[in-house]
Amino acid sequence: MAGAIARKAIDHLKSKDFRDYLMRCHFWGPVANWGLPIAAISDMKKSPEIISGRMTFALSCYSLLFMRFAYKVQPRNWLLFACHVTNETAQLIQGGRLIKHNMAKKTAS
Repeated sequence: MAGAIARKAIDHLKSKDFRDYLMRCHFWGPVANWGLPIAAISDMKKSPEIISGRMTFALSCYSLLFMRFAYKVQPRNWLLFACHVTNETAQLIQGGRLIKHNMAKKTAS
């Protein structure tokens, strides 16, 4: 059973349809776009003092809009959708860190 599934997956990867998919913007656009969530995730280890509230808000709105776009475009671009879901999650976490940091700073002073 597992061998048949593995063979089917390998055959799909070797197919012309898959090679054509790799040469379209439905693949390379999201791949290039993954830099945003990767940067946001790597910034979670840094101090919340460097977080820009305006940029976090802008990137959050951007990802919400493009999640809808990735879902509505035909054929649906699930790779782009996953990228923006990840970025939206990371930006909301960053926004929460910023709010928590600002509240702690206000209570300390």
